[in-house]
Amino acid sequence: MTAGTNVTTLVPRSAAMDVDVLIVGAGPTGLMLANQLARHGVRMMIIDRHSGPAQQSRAMAVQTRTLEIYAKMGIIDRTLELGEKATAANMWANGRWTARIPVGDIGRDMSAFPYILMLGQDDNERIMGAKLHDLGVDVHWSTELVSFQQHPGHVDAVLKRPDGSTKAVRAAWVAGCDGSRSPVREMSGIGFPGAPYEHTFFVADTEATGPMKPGELNVYLWKDGFHLFFPMRGKDRWRVIGILPQHLRQRHDLTFEEVVPDIRQEAGAALDFKSCLWFSSYRIHHRAAERFRDRRCFLLGDAAHIHSPAGAQGMNTGLQDAYNLGWKLALVVQGHADAALLDTYEQERIPVAQQLLKTTDRAFQIIVSDGWFGALFRTKIMARVAAIAMHFERIRTLAFRTISQVGVSYPKSALSQNLPGHPKGAPAAGDRFPWLKLKFDANGSAVDLFETLDDTRFNLLVFGQIAPAQELPAFGDLCLAHAIPADPLNDAELARHHVPRPSFYLLRPDGHVGLCGGHLEADAIKRYLSEQCHLRMPAATSASASGGPASAVTRAAS
Repeated sequence: MTAGTNVTTLVPRSAAMDVDVLIVGAGPTGLMLANQLARHGVRMMIIDRHSGPAQQSRAMAVQTRTLEIYAKMGIIDRTLELGEKATAANMWANGRWTARIPVGDIGRDMSAFPYILMLGQDDNERIMGAKLHDLGVDVHWSTELVSFQQHPGHVDAVLKRPDGSTKAVRAAWVAGCDGSRSPVREMSGIGFPGAPYEHTFFVADTEATGPMKPGELNVYLWKDGFHLFFPMRGKDRWRVIGILPQHLRQRHDLTFEEVVPDIRQEAGAALDFKSCLWFSSYRIHHRAAERFRDRRCFLLGDAAHIHSPAGAQGMNTGLQDAYNLGWKLALVVQGHADAALLDTYEQERIPVAQQLLKTTDRAFQIIVSDGWFGALFRTKIMARVAAIAMHFERIRTLAFRTISQVGVSYPKSALSQNLPGHPKGAPAAGDRFPWLKLKFDANGSAVDLFETLDDTRFNLLVFGQIAPAQELPAFGDLCLAHAIPADPLNDAELARHHVPRPSFYLLRPDGHVGLCGGHLEADAIKRYLSEQCHLRMPAATSASASGGPASAVTRAAS
């Protein structure tokens, strides 16, 4: 048993607590967690040792799954307004265009957002910070965690305030979203094994013209490394990320102008940099925390895992950490669930981080390997293989699901249960349920399933069978039920995504399948919510009294 499984009893909300959750770090991960908790009405305090939001950032790509979460938060319009959609990636070798990967075409049936949105980490922070302010919570800037002591029912933390004075804060839980040098992780004594990559990277925000395909990601492969050109909002704006040439890697006073000749040598003489608004060089590590939890303290984002920039997964993975933990913490804090539910955060997110670390590290080592074979692979083999692979539908689908993070699944989680007889090939427990457009009323029009479902509750989807109201479990408004009527449009959508009829799917608040099976079994749903999700039955078990799931079923499917 790990330290993360020590707290297993329900700790009710107490007036003795200053806050329910203390969030340390107001980067993307901390802001995501704060937003999720605020949406549930959880009392929290979010602090950051810096004086304000980031002014520059290395993270640039916002993946499909993150955009889906932003849509649930009500910030998708502002995000799309500020970002630049990249619907394809182009690969160049020795200055010649060799392949195009049409991300938008591949993912158009899998999400409402089948593209990579180019939007800097700093903009993401500002958008989430503004939303958090709208929810009545502001970040305590220039405030640092000095120390904390864990107790069976709470955590006593000492904070250093902007004026240098200290303040004691008592919290039920602490979330370490405080970056790769996380004080929460270090004070918890959690190891962070790994190592730095030997290469030195650079990032530059530029105004440039050249052979780059506008509005798309451009990957330049050359014998000593690669350069990535990310389209940014504005005319001829590009963020350039790459590996410094060997003869420049030891320089500490390097300027972008000194890097330009090497970039132009590989990207072509037609490349012209008109200006550079920001330039920085840095080293990258690949590390993962030994645990993501120590009793009442959790690690998320860079505090829990850091890895190579291959695939642009880092920031997005931290945001999914927060989305995973947020609904679980909210249920526990509000007394709706036993604290044992929180054990599943580490259980689910550690395998995701370890797999990501393994795949990005392997891909990165191949891409940046020195020597004649590495140069040959980058300039002669890699682009050709990618171009050929994209002709196969299965590979195209796998590539999109992996990069976009819609393929993240928790099949081995204690919260994932397929009832006997559930067919292979159908959406299964642990999966993100497919994006569908369905008629919820036989006489209505089709609507976006993801837009319709409330991600602050469990949602029960019932297909091809009657769902008698009196047989549904009474968990108040923690669980909403939706009986999807028989209709040619619905039937076509379900068949396209291999959703069987009859079937039912109980979705967790984060949209992943918790329980699924054929014929609806009310007792199985009740056991699942009680025993695996550790939910507590509301005092008023009458659906009519609670406005619970039974009242949500307005039409039975046949």
